Amino acid sequence: MLLYGLLHSAGVREVGPDGKVREDVPAVSLEDIKKFRQIHSKCPGHPEVGHTTGVECTTGPLGQGVATSVGMAIASKWKAAKFNRPGFENLFDFNVYALCGDGCLMEGCSAEAASLAGHLKLDNLCWIWDNNQITIEGNTSWSTSEDIPTRFLAYGWNILRVGDANDVAALSRVFKAFKKEKNRPTLIVVDSHIAWGAPNKQDTHEAHGGPLGAAEVAATKSVYNWPEEEKFLVPEEVKAYFQSQLAARGGVECKKWHEDFATYKTSYPSEAAEIEHILNGTLPENWDSHIKEFPESANGLPTRQSSSEVMNMVAQGVPWLLGGSGDLGSSCLTTLKFSGIDHFMPPDSDLGNYGGRIFHFGIREHAMGAAMNGMALSKLRPFGSTFLAFSDYMKPPIRLSSMMRVGSIWIFTHDSIGVGEDGPTHQPTEQLNMLRSTPGLLTFRPCDANETLEMWKYSMPLQGQPVVFSLSRQPLPTLSRTKYAPASGLRKGAYKIAGADVEPELLLISCGSEVTLMLQAHEQLESEGVKVWSISVPCIELFMQQSKEYQNSVLPPSCRARVTIEAAAKESWSFIVGLDGEHVGVNSFGASAPFKHVQKEFGFTKEAVLAAAQRVMEKASRRLAALAAKQDVSKELPPCMGA
Repeated sequence: MLLYGLLHSAGVREVGPDGKVREDVPAVSLEDIKKFRQIHSKCPGHPEVGHTTGVECTTGPLGQGVATSVGMAIASKWKAAKFNRPGFENLFDFNVYALCGDGCLMEGCSAEAASLAGHLKLDNLCWIWDNNQITIEGNTSWSTSEDIPTRFLAYGWNILRVGDANDVAALSRVFKAFKKEKNRPTLIVVDSHIAWGAPNKQDTHEAHGGPLGAAEVAATKSVYNWPEEEKFLVPEEVKAYFQSQLAARGGVECKKWHEDFATYKTSYPSEAAEIEHILNGTLPENWDSHIKEFPESANGLPTRQSSSEVMNMVAQGVPWLLGGSGDLGSSCLTTLKFSGIDHFMPPDSDLGNYGGRIFHFGIREHAMGAAMNGMALSKLRPFGSTFLAFSDYMKPPIRLSSMMRVGSIWIFTHDSIGVGEDGPTHQPTEQLNMLRSTPGLLTFRPCDANETLEMWKYSMPLQGQPVVFSLSRQPLPTLSRTKYAPASGLRKGAYKIAGADVEPELLLISCGSEVTLMLQAHEQLESEGVKVWSISVPCIELFMQQSKEYQNSVLPPSCRARVTIEAAAKESWSFIVGLDGEHVGVNSFGASAPFKHVQKEFGFTKEAVLAAAQRVMEKASRRLAALAAKQDVSKELPPCMGA
C-alpha cells in the first residue's frame, strides 16, 4: 500500500500496452486505492510488474524482492561497463534500492543474495531494513537472536543506521553516504515502529497484515491531528509537493537521458543499436548466423553438450546473452567459451570485470534464480543452470519469472535416472511435472542435438517468455533427418517423427533421452506389420498451444492404443496417454548404479516398451470388439432398449 500511495501522490501516469504514456490516466487513482486487494484492481495485495505502472518487480514471497534487486544491480554494472563511453559516463549508472522487513532478512534466499552482492562489490545496491521487530506471529525475539548487521559486515557490506524512522535529516545523511560508497553494497538499518501512532496496535503483530479497524483508525487520526470526516484524504498540497519533488525531477532526468542517448547514437551507432535491441526485446539481424546443424551420428552427444555448443553459437550473435551456474559450469556445460569472452567480476579481480558474461553464482541456486529475474527485468537475457533435481531449490523464482513474463532461461541438466551412479538424490522423477504445470512456462526436453538446436532457435526470439531446457547427461544419437522427420517439428511442441502415412493402430509417444528407445521399438513393431506412429513431444505446453486440427493430426483421437515413454512420473502425460494407454515411466525414486543398469532396473528397455504396446493394442482390440457386439445387439432390440 505504501508503494501505491507514493505512485498516486507523485502523479505517475499509466503506460499503455504500446509503451506510450497515457497522460490522462493516473497509474494509481484514489478509486484504485479504494479497491485495494479487490478483483481487477490496479492495487493487488502484493505489487505485480506489468499490472500496475510504476511497479518494477513482482514481490510477495519473502526474500525474492531483495534477491531480485541484486540482479538489477548486476545489470546496471554490466550495462555501464559495456556501453558507457567518454563523455557518456553516466548513460548507465542507476542505483537499486530495496525496502525490506525483518522477515525478508530471515529468508535463506536473501542471505544467499547478500553474500553474492558483497562478493561482487555491488556498490550501487542499497537495502533499507525496516527494523520494527515484528513478524506475523509476534516479536522477532521469538524466532531469532542473531546480530544481522554483523552478519552483513561479514558479507562485505557497508552498514549504516538511523535510530528513528521519522528522522528525515538522518535518513537524508545515510542516503548521501550510500552514494559515496565505492566498494560495497549498503544496508541501512532503520529502527521503526509498526503502526506508529495507533494507540492500541503500535508495536504489535496484529498490525502486520490485518486492518486496524474503524475505531483504531479514528484513534490514530486523532494522534496525527488528521481530519476524521474523510476516509480517503490526500491534501492538494501533498500532491503538489510530491509531484514537484519526484515527478518533475524524474521527468527532467528522463528527458535528459533521451537527449544524451540521441547524441550517443551519432557517436556510437553500433553500441546504440545494441541498446535499442535490449530495450525493445528484439534480436540483431542475422543473430543466428553462427548456428550450424549437427551431422548424423550413432554415438551422438549428451544434449547438455549440444546445448552448450549451440548456446555459444547464439551468444556470439546476441551479446547480451549471459549467465552461468550454481557452481556446476563444468558439469552443466554452461560456460561461454569463445574469443573475447570474460568473467563477471568486481574491478579489482584478476579474472574479469563488470563487462564479463560468464557468471559464477556459487552454490546459491535460489539467489541465482532471483538474480536472473532481476537481470531479465533489466532487459538482459540471462541463463542459469544446475541439475534438474535441484530445480526444487529454485521453484519461487521460476514461478515468478512466468508470473512477471520475463525471458529467463532455466537450463537443467542430468535430467533423468540416466544420471546413474549419483543415485536417487540426483535423479529427478517428479520435477518435470512441477515445471510443466507452471502456467506460462515452456519446458523443452529435446531428443538429440538438432532438436536442441531448434529449441534455442525457437526460444531466443520469444518476448516475455521464460523457458526451461531439460538436458541429458548421457550421450544420445544424433538422428538421421533424412530417415526421420526434420527437427524443426519442435516448433509446434510435438510432431510425428516416424511412421508411414497410414491410419495408425498404435501411437508411441516420448521425448528427450527416451526417444531413441521409442524408435528402436518402432522399428521392431513396423517389421512385424504393426501400423505404428512415433511421436516426439519436446514441449507439451507448446503442443497444447497449437490448433485442435494440428493436435489431432499428430495424436489421432481414433487411435487409443498409446504408450508414452519418459524416465519421469506419469502425471504430465495423462491427458495424452488417455484411458486405454500406458506410461512407461518412473513411479519412485531412482537408484545408484551405472546408468544402463539403472535404466534396465526401471524398465527402460525395448522389450518393456514392446510389452506395453502389445497390452494397449489388445485392450484396444477388446474395446472395439465389445463396441461392435453392442452395436450388433442393439439392432435386435426394441428402439427404446437400443437407445
